[in-house]
Amino acid sequence: MGTEASASAVDLLRSQIPFQTDGELVLPPRGVGLVLVDLCNGFCTVGAGNLAPVAPNKQIEKMVGEAARLSKLFCDRKWPIFAFLDTHYPDKPEPPYPPHCIIGTGEENFVPDLEWLEKEPNVTIKRKSCIDGYISCIEKDGSSIFADWVLKYQIKTVLVLGICTDICVLDFASSTLAARNIDRVPPLQDVVIYSEGCATYDLPVEVATNVKGALAHPQDLMHHIGLYMAKGRGAKVRGSHASICANEL
Repeated sequence: MGTEASASAVDLLRSQIPFQTDGELVLPPRGVGLVLVDLCNGFCTVGAGNLAPVAPNKQIEKMVGEAARLSKLFCDRKWPIFAFLDTHYPDKPEPPYPPHCIIGTGEENFVPDLEWLEKEPNVTIKRKSCIDGYISCIEKDGSSIFADWVLKYQIKTVLVLGICTDICVLDFASSTLAARNIDRVPPLQDVVIYSEGCATYDLPVEVATNVKGALAHPQDLMHHIGLYMAKGRGAKVRGSHASICANEL
């Protein structure tokens, strides 16, 4: 499918399952935490692994840029950041995906533009071994690293950025919203997904048909579906650039 045909398909989808964003991203002066989902080499750095882009990708580059920009803003203000990094052991596969982000390969580490976060005192890093970051935070005794973080910093709004919009970002948002609804993450009220700070991978149908067992995954279309599904779960979807004001998100 050519570029023009792909764009037409995305336009058709958007006309059939449209949604309105919840306006521009406006950050309140308190009670907000930034959640970064898998800004690691294995998903974002060209040629870094089985699930990394094979060539420069504008959507992913924009996501990394926005993640770096907002991370700097949060660190300058000493606001809390929770960063997930997809990290796997070689003997524990994650079907249906090929081996990725294996410990020791470097794929599991921050992209170069975000490596500096490792030294920031307001950043909590969680290496996750499953798609759903919320689930990955649940300990054997039933406690939750993420819920503890929300409580410690009295977070009422989590702002979510990362990859993939329709997979790890969507799963984290959905589980967090379900947990909020049964009072498992007090005092959390809102999950906000920043559309300009999210991305997904691109596997066009003409490529997928030549890969045994692969599912087509056109990037723009699946990005839209991911945001649509998250909004259907109760997330707020914000677009445009972030600013600071005293209003609620």
